[in-house]
Amino acid sequence: MRIARWSTDDSVVEGVVVGDTAVAFPEGVTVAALLSGGLAQALNRQAEFESGRGVPLTSVRLLAPIVPASVRDFVAFEEHVEGVSASVDGKSEVVPEWYEAPTFYFTNPHTVRGTGVRIDVPETRRLDVELELAAVIGSVPGSLGENLDPAAAAAHIFGYTVMNDWSARDLQSREMKVRLGPAKGKDFALTLGPWIVTADELDPHLDDEGFLAIRAELHINGELIGEDLVSNMGWPFSELVAYASRNSVVVPGDVLGSGTVGNGGCLGELWGRLADAAPPPLEPGDVVRMWIEGVGEIENTVGDRVAAPRIPRARVRPRLRDRTDRHFS
Repeated sequence: MRIARWSTDDSVVEGVVVGDTAVAFPEGVTVAALLSGGLAQALNRQAEFESGRGVPLTSVRLLAPIVPASVRDFVAFEEHVEGVSASVDGKSEVVPEWYEAPTFYFTNPHTVRGTGVRIDVPETRRLDVELELAAVIGSVPGSLGENLDPAAAAAHIFGYTVMNDWSARDLQSREMKVRLGPAKGKDFALTLGPWIVTADELDPHLDDEGFLAIRAELHINGELIGEDLVSNMGWPFSELVAYASRNSVVVPGDVLGSGTVGNGGCLGELWGRLADAAPPPLEPGDVVRMWIEGVGEIENTVGDRVAAPRIPRARVRPRLRDRTDRHFS
């Protein structure tokens, strides 16, 4: 089942996509309610949802299929780490700590965009994208989503969507030197879409270890830039979800990105591997298309560079310990 959100005449509609038709949910049903009810409950109503009268998909504007509760983004592809490290430090390496656990960062759920949207960007000269598959969390009866083992975590995966983690690499590089972040190098935009494909649709692609053997492709201005199998992850999604819940909790509506696929899933990897032969950073007007087998495709055009109010440099202040040492005016 493909679950989507779209707009027509300035109203937001939620429902399912059946072939080339968008079918609204019955009154009272929402994407958030389906996630809270869990996958099994949603699948029990699939025939009902898909039997309604729809409108042509071409007549609506698809929105991001979910308003996330949170967004965690992992870095689960070894090949991506090899290439990006070379573009940053001039040395291709995967640090030993990468293999110990699936690392992630939290990004901004409030700047999520849908396919077809023009993406305005910061004043960056190294604009990049990241091709990812994202898991969407749903509810499981009797489970709080806390300290899950991989088997229990798998049951919390409601479905999957395509994810583009837009990246300003120059801003990101500065931030990471402070040993915190990324922050403004990432939080300006994130594309999710075109819909959520329920997990049962991808079950036939799971291998014996739980990895999804599906293809992923990145195209820029009509040219194939990178392609990979999602099964080249270092951990399957069930283990990413389990790790996210470790001494913590995952809840319905959480989104967990796989991290960038290898073999050219982003320009940063190619800058590290190919140097001057790699494609240049993105510019306004460039068109980015991402496709993942069994899920769908998203496409966005790079918009304008938007200037933001300047923040002054840190003041190097005297390190006083007592207010009486200061002079107040």
